[in-house]
Amino acid sequence: MNTVWRNTHRGFSMDFTWDMGVIERSIPVLLRGVALTFELWVVAFPLGLLIGFLLSLGRISRTSWINFPCIAYVEVFRNTPVLIQLIWFYYAFPIILGTQLSPVAACLMGLVLNTSAYCTEIFRSGILSIGRGQWEGGKAIGMTYGMTMHRIILPQVVKRMLPAFTNRGIELAKVTSLGSVLAVQEIMYQGRLLSNAYYRPLEIFTTVAVVYFVLIYPGSYLSARLEKRLSTRD
Repeated sequence: MNTVWRNTHRGFSMDFTWDMGVIERSIPVLLRGVALTFELWVVAFPLGLLIGFLLSLGRISRTSWINFPCIAYVEVFRNTPVLIQLIWFYYAFPIILGTQLSPVAACLMGLVLNTSAYCTEIFRSGILSIGRGQWEGGKAIGMTYGMTMHRIILPQVVKRMLPAFTNRGIELAKVTSLGSVLAVQEIMYQGRLLSNAYYRPLEIFTTVAVVYFVLIYPGSYLSARLEKRLSTRD
């Protein structure tokens, strides 16, 4: 099915035929890219959350030899472009290790470490938003630091951090497209290949954009509903 668009400007006429057949033929290839994009996200986001939480404990520590390295880590990964980080892990990091990383491994490493830096600050700000009296109350009834964090602090800050974590997850899903620079065969990489093969960039990249929207919007919508439900319970 072809749709013809006509645009006339200053006496010039240009016809463009929207080739739906290209989109249909591209779907199987794009779905393979979707699978890899999903795998990257599923691995990178939980690891980023875990590392971010551990680093946030170091960020709020009063021990300088713990606090300063955590600060340096966060500042380095938050203040350098993600693309540079991915390229560095793929091309420069192997010189240090003496072993060449695969494109997927280098991409994952960059995504995890970058995401964890942002998650560190989200956790830190959430934890610090709880009054000191909550910590003292837990200590007064015999709770350890870990018990106080698990039973008192984190349950209170989850809903405060939820919007920030949702935005971080959405951003990570979009940033996976940078893996195409390392020939990681996610959606964007497959879209570039298809565009070069069919010479139909408008149809291909429009389809890629729609796929990203379909993947990301449900998570954003469900997160908003959950946030609203938590607010209603309060």
